[in-house]
Amino acid sequence: MFSHRDIWAALDRLAVHLSTSPSGLAKQAGLDPTTFNKSKRTSGSKDRWPSTESLSKVLGVVGMSFEDFARFADNAPNNGPAIPVIGLAQAGDEGFFDDSGFPKGGGWDDVRVPGLQSGGVYALQIAGDSMAPVLRAGDRILVAPNESVRKGDRVVVKTIDGEVMAKELYKQTAHKIELISLNPEYDDRVLSKKDVHWMARIVWVSQ
Repeated sequence: MFSHRDIWAALDRLAVHLSTSPSGLAKQAGLDPTTFNKSKRTSGSKDRWPSTESLSKVLGVVGMSFEDFARFADNAPNNGPAIPVIGLAQAGDEGFFDDSGFPKGGGWDDVRVPGLQSGGVYALQIAGDSMAPVLRAGDRILVAPNESVRKGDRVVVKTIDGEVMAKELYKQTAHKIELISLNPEYDDRVLSKKDVHWMARIVWVSQ
């Protein structure tokens, strides 16, 4: 049987594995940033549990089952598969991707995301401020080339010329792709499909 301390410790470990804090984990799940603060873990002299709703939202965003989380709480965490990771600037170089936007070749580091089934997912580390304040230097984004992309999704696009950008998909037609810049100081982009090497959906941001 798990104690209050086991569950909170598992949440803390999950945040560390995702290179974030308990507050960052809460924000990613659409919760109040203070949801998992130390002050919320007790009420007077009594220990408190995290709510089922807040835990469910976190696991849903991470793509982690309750079974996987139970392994964390039981001090037997499932570290998940090794996820390839490179810097966003490197992604513009030759040799890192195939024609469909999947990682290949050498030069990749790796991170581990508990509960995630890799399925070709990889991570890019943000540099610079072109995507601030949504994405900041040092953030890691998980990219899934095999996921379908819809209007409103945040995506990574690589052009034939080797330019790599992370933006929001506004519209996609048979001939062009319209992208909204995440940083209002940078221009939106309209690209001809013949100039796009690949486009892949961002499925997670680790801050």
